[in-house]
Amino acid sequence: MSDSSTLPPARLRPEAELARDALSAPVLARAARLARWAGPDTRVDAGGGLVEEQLPAAAEQLGLSGDDAAAYASEAWRIAVDTGLVEITDEEAGTVAAGEDLALLTGGSPQDVLGVWLTALEAVLADASVPDLDDLVDAMAEGGEVDLSSLDWDPDAESEFLDGVLGNLYLLTVGEEGPGDAPVPLPALAASVIVPSDMGEPSNEVLEQVSDAMMRLDDQFRLLEPVGLVEYQPVDEALMADADEEPAAPVDEADVTRYGMVRLTPLGLYGLRARLLDAGFEAPAVGDLADKGADALLDGTAPFPPAAAHAETELWLAGRSPLDAARELLAAARGSDPGAPLRRLRCQQALSLVGAEAEPALREVLDDAELGGLARVWLTEHEARDVPAPPQEMVFWLTIDTVAAQLAAEGNSEELRALVEGLARQHSGFFDTVWRVEHPATPDVLEAMGRLHPDKKVAKEARKAAFKARSQQGG
Repeated sequence: MSDSSTLPPARLRPEAELARDALSAPVLARAARLARWAGPDTRVDAGGGLVEEQLPAAAEQLGLSGDDAAAYASEAWRIAVDTGLVEITDEEAGTVAAGEDLALLTGGSPQDVLGVWLTALEAVLADASVPDLDDLVDAMAEGGEVDLSSLDWDPDAESEFLDGVLGNLYLLTVGEEGPGDAPVPLPALAASVIVPSDMGEPSNEVLEQVSDAMMRLDDQFRLLEPVGLVEYQPVDEALMADADEEPAAPVDEADVTRYGMVRLTPLGLYGLRARLLDAGFEAPAVGDLADKGADALLDGTAPFPPAAAHAETELWLAGRSPLDAARELLAAARGSDPGAPLRRLRCQQALSLVGAEAEPALREVLDDAELGGLARVWLTEHEARDVPAPPQEMVFWLTIDTVAAQLAAEGNSEELRALVEGLARQHSGFFDTVWRVEHPATPDVLEAMGRLHPDKKVAKEARKAAFKARSQQGG
């Protein structure tokens, strides 16, 4: 995923709702509880962790019991320190006090709460990229230092792997062709970062890499669920049993959920988008353009999938009267630059959401060479009276503009191919006339028609017309 590309827009929940989710996430909730519990007698070691003799009391404060209670309490304390909920006041004495950020959890804005949660998320993500503790102990050299070479672990590569997986999960969540809110099978997610896109049938070696990646991700998602990033159904323990062991219950081999299922939570979507923005990605959110001008709306939604563009436009229109919105949209749609046809297409789509109150704005541009055609389309669709017939040159100009917009939006799609075939079939002598249209995109549109039309004779006519149009424009 290139950081220069614009990602599909995310549909985020209100910040107040996300902040409530953040406060209820076990990782942050436990850290906050320990921060409030800490007092003058609390002591930490040289690394800022609770001294061992205070861990049982911390675990009891969190309502934890069992063999792992002390470990969970220690983790919660570390998150409290990392997020600024607790501050170390004297390193030598090991004393602590409540941090400034603790008050933000109850008295701060939703954005303040989410800022604390994002810090906790970074700490948990860093933990998720570290090998299993048992492996670390085994790799300890005599001097007490970790021998990374014996672990076969590259910290940067491990972090990059997890970032890649989470990036793909984000794309699957925001993309209109992805599962959206539905969970993603862990094997598919692992394969998305292991199997090359141009590979047909994966080799046994690649399948083994996918299997290894699944096991790593199983451990990582178990760590990431308590911070509220994901909802995770772990890999069935029976799949990891030795081959000679009998399963405890009958197993459905076709049940893909046994291999792990993961989905981003609304809070997780917010968190990953924040990280993508920090990394330099263009990661828009629906609603970003609601308070911007019509020019920003039309340009900004140009690369959006249809449903996202529709949602963004509805939010933009909600803050304006229909007549003012229509006038602003039409003014922003003018232009002869390469992006203008797609702007006019987005304008036409936006105007389809505006009611009859906008009619005066459309009538004002009936004689406009660039807007008169789409104005007539709108007025006709809204059953307006006395809509003048368009002159022939306006019809052909609108045809070129529409095809140019479709090329920019979809490329050589099947829908565009059908449009091209229909145009050539419905207008006799189409290419003898259309090359004269004074539209900057006329040569490119005719070349595309020659490339897309399945009839060789018609395609040749289109290419000849494109040559004439380019010569006429001095190209």
